[in-house]
Amino acid sequence: MALEDAKNQVDTAIQAGTHKGPSFENTFGGVTSFLRRSYTKDLTNVDLAVTGVPFDQAVTNRPGTRLGPRAIREASALQAPDAPYGWDIDPVSDYNVVDYGDLAFDYANIPVFPAALTAHITGILEAGAASLCLGGDHYISFPILRAYAAKFGPLSLLQFDAHTDTWADDEMSRVDHGTMFYKAVKEGLVDPKRCVQVGIRTTNPDTLGVNIIDAREVHSIGPQAVAQKIKAILGNYQTYLTFDIDCLDPAFAPGTGTPVWGGLSSAQASIILRDLAGINMVGGDVVEVSPPYDTTGATAIAGAHVATDLMCLWAWNKRARG
Repeated sequence: MALEDAKNQVDTAIQAGTHKGPSFENTFGGVTSFLRRSYTKDLTNVDLAVTGVPFDQAVTNRPGTRLGPRAIREASALQAPDAPYGWDIDPVSDYNVVDYGDLAFDYANIPVFPAALTAHITGILEAGAASLCLGGDHYISFPILRAYAAKFGPLSLLQFDAHTDTWADDEMSRVDHGTMFYKAVKEGLVDPKRCVQVGIRTTNPDTLGVNIIDAREVHSIGPQAVAQKIKAILGNYQTYLTFDIDCLDPAFAPGTGTPVWGGLSSAQASIILRDLAGINMVGGDVVEVSPPYDTTGATAIAGAHVATDLMCLWAWNKRARG
């Protein structure tokens, strides 16, 4: 990058004048929007809206994921400003990708949170954009799925996780990050026969018919074979992809609320995500990044990499299907 180019690229998140194009700024300065995308509440002609959901009041163990969206955004400054490594697509140059800011909600009024998040995502979808959400704990996927299912009908769910999050809970108003996919199946938001959970390494006797590729199978058959198995199950179905950072082993992502050993490595996850190019991904999220439990920042860096790859998967799908 020429010195003159560097001088002209200052706080592009607030004064770029366009939603397209890479941002060549110092990684240690400037506004920390996701990938230096424009901060805006105007969704006119926007293709993908990145939005934070700093909610962590559904956790069963350690809180702190309310700080996840901010940490992921800051870590995203380390990402390549244009085409990410391993991809043949440059989403930030080819599509209007913006940072839509965070969902505003009353942290002390938890019962109204789910509807507020569903309305937030519904607004993005009605504007003609897709959403990429930065969590927050994993419960947020449930209200998001309600918005997506209202538009697309029952979805396929591709879930990277240490836990199935399908423990039985018929009290639909409960806010719990371990039962929301049970509720998503019961509400008909997702079709379990064409859902896949990857990296599971906790016991749940009733999987509701969801296809499971547990962590041991990933280690056994390898990431390339895992990606092909996932694609065979998903086919051309419209898919929502949710990535719980605790899918990664604590050695790679210690900053999370419910860590479990024996998980995927960063390398395995990156290969799987890149080999999934071609799935019909309509939206996604990365959740459970809890910065207080990782003084190195490695977990947020992993979260930023995952979010970038989800953006690429979405862009690959949009290019393929128009």
